Amino acid sequence: MAPTSAQQRSAKAKVLAGGKPAKARIQRYLKSIEPRLKETGKKTLLLKGIKCSQAMGNVLKDMRAMQAPNAKLLTKKNAIVAFETEGQQSLEFLTTKNDCALFALASTNKKRPNNLVLGRTFDHQILDMMEVGLLRFKSIHDYGGSIPKKRVGSKPLMLFLGDLWQQDSNCEKMQNLLIDFYRGDVIDKLMVSGLDHLMVFVAAQHPKTEQLIVHHHTYFCKLKKDPNNPTSKVPVPYLVPCGPDMTMMIRRTQFATPDLWKAALKQPQALRKKKVKNQSTNIFGETIGRLHLEKQEIDKMGGRKVKALRRAERAAKLEEMEALENELEKERNEMGQEFKQTYGFKED
Repeated sequence: MAPTSAQQRSAKAKVLAGGKPAKARIQRYLKSIEPRLKETGKKTLLLKGIKCSQAMGNVLKDMRAMQAPNAKLLTKKNAIVAFETEGQQSLEFLTTKNDCALFALASTNKKRPNNLVLGRTFDHQILDMMEVGLLRFKSIHDYGGSIPKKRVGSKPLMLFLGDLWQQDSNCEKMQNLLIDFYRGDVIDKLMVSGLDHLMVFVAAQHPKTEQLIVHHHTYFCKLKKDPNNPTSKVPVPYLVPCGPDMTMMIRRTQFATPDLWKAALKQPQALRKKKVKNQSTNIFGETIGRLHLEKQEIDKMGGRKVKALRRAERAAKLEEMEALENELEKERNEMGQEFKQTYGFKED
């Protein structure tokens, strides 16, 4: 378990006061949890509330299977009410102690049956939370053993359907929370075989109560050869429902304040990309450069002229002169006719 911030401060104070430093094993562990420029994947803490039914326990087990190996399930029940001050302090303590940045709290009672709270922390503080009620749930085991399951450590493909994800500001924040909850480890490169499951989130409103409802479906991606092009090495994905599937009704939300959200988005100075002058990137990721040159007078520039080009230039000049002479002769004839019509004799 990770030491709390108070334990870390007391350990540093003990060393500064001249006390005996920590053991090498403890020093290595403290060094492993220090802040880094590039953090690894966030871990999730799965908790049970005061009352938790067998169905909600299965929800937590399926969430652990989807987020493995970055998920930790606690079997003991906790007297935590997430949207109260004491409950948030307990969540901050448990997430810090278990070195987890994400958490899920499952509970059920008469007022809020099949209740699930999803949230995340920043700097050992509650950043935002979302409370949902499960209207329908289909576990991974309900599909049977013949359906393939997600591999451990694989990355999900996430698809958000519905105009509400872009039109409503609260839906945008919930979308950001769901992406952060299921995205897994942060990586630079990915193999095609590492994408083995698809998670679809459909946002809609209840026809009677107009409450926000999110339909969550999970599919396994089977990669097979293209039947239309057997020689192609690019596989074709086939989607097979594998679970977990659930229908969630949004009950309560608590999002971060603007100041805390701004602090959470702040990046270290070393990771910020230095702006390069006269360079930009288009929507396809291609780098486009701009060159600044002085005005060039191409007509006055002297270059090597081939003999064939000289003949072509001479012929072009002769044709231009002949055309000019023809136009002048035509104008003279027209002016002579006008003069004769006016005065009755030709101009000398």
